[in-house]
Amino acid sequence: MSASTIGAGIDRLDATVKVRGEARFAAEFPIDGMVFAALVYSTIPKGRIVSLDARAAEAAPGVVLVMTHENAPRMRPTPALLTSERANGGNDLPVLQDARIRWNGQPIAVVLAETQEEADHAATLVTVRFAGEPARTSFEGAKPKGGEVGFHMGERLRTVVGDAEARLRAAPFMVDAVYTTPGHSHNAIELHGVTVAWDGDRLRIHDASQSVTHTAWSIAQVFGLDETQVHVTSPFVGGGFGSKLLWEHQILAAAASKLAGRPVRLVLTREGVYRIVGGRALTEQRMAIGADADGAFEAIVHTGTVAMTDHNSMAEPFTLGTSAAYAARSFLLEVRTAKLDMVANTYMRGPGEAVGTFALESAIDELAHGMGLDPIELRLRNDPERHPIKGTPFSSRHFRSVYRTGAERFGWADRRAPGERREGEWLIGLGCATTAYPYVRMPGGAARITLRRDGTALVSVAAHEMGMGTATVQTQIAADLLGLPVAQVAFAYGDSTLPGLVLAAASQQTASVAAGVAAARSDLIGQLLTLAGNDSPLAGLFSDQVATMDGGLGARDDPHRFESYASILSRAAQTELSVEASAPLPDEAETWAMYSCGAMFAEARVNAVTGEVRVTRLLGSFDCGRILNAKTATSQFKGGIIMGLGLALMEDTQFDERSGRIMNPSLAEYHVPAHLDVPEIEVMWTDIPDPQAPMGARGIGEIGITGVAAAIANAVFNATGKRVRDLPITLDKLL
Repeated sequence: MSASTIGAGIDRLDATVKVRGEARFAAEFPIDGMVFAALVYSTIPKGRIVSLDARAAEAAPGVVLVMTHENAPRMRPTPALLTSERANGGNDLPVLQDARIRWNGQPIAVVLAETQEEADHAATLVTVRFAGEPARTSFEGAKPKGGEVGFHMGERLRTVVGDAEARLRAAPFMVDAVYTTPGHSHNAIELHGVTVAWDGDRLRIHDASQSVTHTAWSIAQVFGLDETQVHVTSPFVGGGFGSKLLWEHQILAAAASKLAGRPVRLVLTREGVYRIVGGRALTEQRMAIGADADGAFEAIVHTGTVAMTDHNSMAEPFTLGTSAAYAARSFLLEVRTAKLDMVANTYMRGPGEAVGTFALESAIDELAHGMGLDPIELRLRNDPERHPIKGTPFSSRHFRSVYRTGAERFGWADRRAPGERREGEWLIGLGCATTAYPYVRMPGGAARITLRRDGTALVSVAAHEMGMGTATVQTQIAADLLGLPVAQVAFAYGDSTLPGLVLAAASQQTASVAAGVAAARSDLIGQLLTLAGNDSPLAGLFSDQVATMDGGLGARDDPHRFESYASILSRAAQTELSVEASAPLPDEAETWAMYSCGAMFAEARVNAVTGEVRVTRLLGSFDCGRILNAKTATSQFKGGIIMGLGLALMEDTQFDERSGRIMNPSLAEYHVPAHLDVPEIEVMWTDIPDPQAPMGARGIGEIGITGVAAAIANAVFNATGKRVRDLPITLDKLL
């Protein structure tokens, strides 16, 4: 039998080309005759353009043209994400089609020039006069006027089980508090960029994308094209986290290219990303838990309001994690929306769960402290046997194991009462929180397997590599399914012409692609047996009687009945055999409650004089099913934890409610964790396959961020005795 590499921590297959600088990202494709673009942005949150004077810009050196709403090609509104199966726009607005201003930072002109420097300079010469209108920029002011219940993935974000408010009031122990989180902006290392070129009525786009097929379809709708006329490629992406979807810049580049008759490269500046690429919306959450004398939860109330816009469909679903985390006799879960005139908010790593777990897990820590219980013990007493609301059985759940093994490894037994542990000026505390994220597999998983006579295989899927190791793990999976060494399998991805409708989101790409590859492999075996014919040692065998092994097919009950792929294809006089298939519809999550869970532990030091917080240790103990690659999994877990550290201590999109403008649009002013901020991080996992998931694996890309903010906040409380309910935890909140 061929040795399986599943679980092995093999190096990423794209590592060499990246280290050598040979990997071409979206803004690195050279095209003859290409011009460079710069954008001009609105400086008011709502109103219209009264006049726009581009004459000085047009006369500047190197300028090819200036595109505004007055000369832009006619285009249809952008199909917004989740409004149809293939839509992936950040909003549903028309791009540069009228004089209307809908947010502060909206693109209002595109300057094309022979060099980037000339384009950037000319953009500063465009003068604009606006007529402002009353804008909704105050979150407090928008709450009474808005307040509609939000939707997520077509589901209304309101769940009622029993009378939670009555049970809460009657409970002998209760916590009822408000937790807030600010807006967060995307800051992938690779700026959002695109290189586009028209060939007649066909459009070629090199994009930084986590949704190539969705982008091809959506842009086709904007320009009135057939989807086959738009070809999107995205072989390398320098980070996405929910932001590398379809925004104004791809459409503006394509429109300007059409107008100029030349290829265009448009790369957003860091400030430009803040202006037109949405991030996580701010939240205000009421979290209330009532418990009986034994700690069993009588009621869980998780309600609140999130900011969003009129022109997108993303209400930050902070209650999703709460609905499946703990058993309770009653629930009231609800997300309401306050509509603001701002850049459309969007998905960001761990949408909903990242900020929702801050409220839930902080409240559980508060409740445990009030009851005099160890916070781990309180969580274990409320570990559900089935999904708390749906009642479906868990496909696989090892909640108690991750807490017990994690606590032992972290040294939880050394935890003391709040404020008791001190070293000089530093107060030291330990905190924990539950991490959780659902298993997701969206429809659209399909794959093509091309098996060659030389014993190699090419697996092709319209999947995405954003740095998480997709190409490596999928090559491992394909090699395992085909009975081939990894070195004999190639994986093609990042191209809208390949099979599959795969979105790299919701930690679901691995399962979706694996299901598609498994379906193609099943069809491939059937076709190989047909080709083998009566002269083969496999003659008379059916698909379920053979297995892939050692570069061929063999009878399951007789290893001597074997024939290599090369032999089968040679006798059939074929150089290769190509098979394409789609995965069955994902119905496993309807029958089973499929969730990953974990325990996050944090050690925090707080300076008693200055209030400075330093996180000195983090440990994540996870139950995510089968781990497919130990090295890439470790990287994913740690990456999520580091983003959680930023969420807890520093990230804050400063939105000026007077102007509707983001005031810290740079990495100098918007702080993310740097090397010196990141402490020792340890990760561990159960590695127990989920019997209902393809390859036994549940997604791991997002669970790492969940629970981190709460674990750190709980550690800060344990160190100081002060409870911080408003993120980020800055020193002014502790002094």
